[in-house]
Amino acid sequence: MSTHRTRSTRGASGSTPLDTTLRALADPTRRRILVMLRDGEYPAGTVARAFSSMSRPAVSQHLRVLHDAALVEVRRDGNRRLYRARPEGLEAAWRFIEDMWQGSLQRLKVAAERAEAEAGSSATSLASAPHTEEAP
Repeated sequence: MSTHRTRSTRGASGSTPLDTTLRALADPTRRRILVMLRDGEYPAGTVARAFSSMSRPAVSQHLRVLHDAALVEVRRDGNRRLYRARPEGLEAAWRFIEDMWQGSLQRLKVAAERAEAEAGSSATSLASAPHTEEAP
């Protein structure tokens, strides 16, 4: 029997899903685990073997943090726990990044278009202006 579970992303301290996601992603080992799980579903033991310099309990703790942040999903298959990445767990981070840069990118686009239009009108003005030579 298989079941899918995800935990709430609201932490005990009242942290937001974005806070929880960013804290989970702050650790390079967790990011490496997430990349590994992006490519498929793996048992905890396989994940632990991929991080041989780390103890199994340490890897389990990293998996728990990723699970609590809703970045991975765990599925029980008999006595095994299978983990896979949940790309939708990154939605809060994506929204933050988009919100953070959307206004700046829009202003940059407008400034670039304005500069291009001004450069085009300057070039047109210079080309249509009468040409006179100055005497030495």
